[in-house]
Amino acid sequence: MYSAQVLDHFEHPRNVGELPSPAIAAQVENPACGDVLRLCLQVENGRIVEARFRAKGCVPAIACGSLLTELLLGKTLAEARSLRREQLVGALGGLPPASTHASHLAFDVLAAALKHFSTAQ
Repeated sequence: MYSAQVLDHFEHPRNVGELPSPAIAAQVENPACGDVLRLCLQVENGRIVEARFRAKGCVPAIACGSLLTELLLGKTLAEARSLRREQLVGALGGLPPASTHASHLAFDVLAAALKHFSTAQ
């Protein structure tokens, strides 16, 4: 049902946890299913140097949070803003139709984090 990439990120999630003093922290909950995704970012000189996530939810929600942090590391804020949900889904080898909500959750928390950062400066 899930791709090998989804299962790998679920069974061996990358960048799990919190940052001690993140430049940005955002949390979003999907009211329909109850999944929660928190994203913490450390930014130096306009570039994301650390990214961590915490998730409470389904297999794809955890996989999307894990891969999102990998996609963000080393990116400028402009590059992070240009990331697309389809890139995440493609890198995960696709998601079943009933699981696409997880990729929306990941990009909702990214949008919330980047919005918060632009207003914090």
